[in-house]
Amino acid sequence: MKEKEEKQLSAILEKHGKENKLIPLLLEIQKGLGYLPKEGLRKVATLLGKRPIDVWGVATFFNQFRHTPLGRHHIKVCMGTACHLAGGQAVLEAFERETDIKVGETTPDGSFSLDRVACIGCCMLAPVVMIKDRIFPRMSPFKTEESLIPYRGEAQEED
Repeated sequence: MKEKEEKQLSAILEKHGKENKLIPLLLEIQKGLGYLPKEGLRKVATLLGKRPIDVWGVATFFNQFRHTPLGRHHIKVCMGTACHLAGGQAVLEAFERETDIKVGETTPDGSFSLDRVACIGCCMLAPVVMIKDRIFPRMSPFKTEESLIPYRGEAQEED
C-alpha cells in the first residue's frame, strides 16, 4: 500500500472505532481507496477482533468489492439484457484481448482496468461501453481498439 492509502485507511478505521459493522466499513474503505487492499483487510480484522480469513471471506463473497486498484482508464462493459443480446459478451472478450487483462483486473502499468456491469442505462444504444466518463454506443468487437486509442495516448503522456 502507498503511504497516501495508508493514511486514508487509518483515518477510516479510526472513524469507525470498534463498531462491529464489517460491510459498511469495507464499503467506506473501497470508496476511499478504490479497492480493498489485503493489508487493509488485516487491519480491519484486528480492529474488529475477527480472524483475517473471516474478513477476507466477506470481502470476496460480494462481487461489488474490488481487490486491485482501478486503472487510470476504467472500462465498464454493460452486460444488461439489451447489451448482452446485442453482443456484449463479444465486446467484453475483445476488450480482454486488447488490454490483455480479464474482468476485475488492472494492467500492470495501471493504465486500464476492466469490469462488467449489470446496466449502464443506455439500452437503446446497446451494446454500450463506458471508459472513464465517456459512453461508447453500439459498440462492436471491431471498435474496441479504436475506442482505446485516445486513452493509450493519455497513458503514455502521464507516465
